[in-house]
Amino acid sequence: VQLQASGGGLVQAGGSLRLSCAASGRTFSNYGMGWFRQAPGKEREFVATISWGGGSTYYADSVKGRFTISRDNAKNTAYLQMNTLKPEDTAVYYCAATSASTARSERVYVYWGQGTLVTVSS
Repeated sequence: VQLQASGGGLVQAGGSLRLSCAASGRTFSNYGMGWFRQAPGKEREFVATISWGGGSTYYADSVKGRFTISRDNAKNTAYLQMNTLKPEDTAVYYCAATSASTARSERVYVYWGQGTLVTVSS
C-alpha cells in the first residue's frame, strides 16, 4: 500500500484542520489505519486508529474529544479531523496501515505515508 498524507498547515490555537491519507496499490479495506505524530525533539507517538470497516476507533488520551478518525473505503482515504487545536499538537503527522484491525503500537504498522506538518500557533 502506498500512502499519501496531506492537509497539514499553519493554524491558530483553537482552530481546526482535516488531514487526509490517500491509499493506493492494495485493497484499502483490508487494512486498519492509524495516525501518529512526531513533535520536534520527541519520539513518534500514537494519535488514533480505525478498524477495517470503521466500526472501531481508539484515541490517545491527549486528543480524545478533539480529534476524530474516519475512513471512506470507496475513496481509499482515511481522515483525521482535528478540532480545538493546541500548540502542543504541533508535529509531523503520519498515516500508516496495518493488517491488524486496530493498533496503538507503531511496530504493527507495515506501510507509512511521508508525513504532513501541522503547526499550531498560540
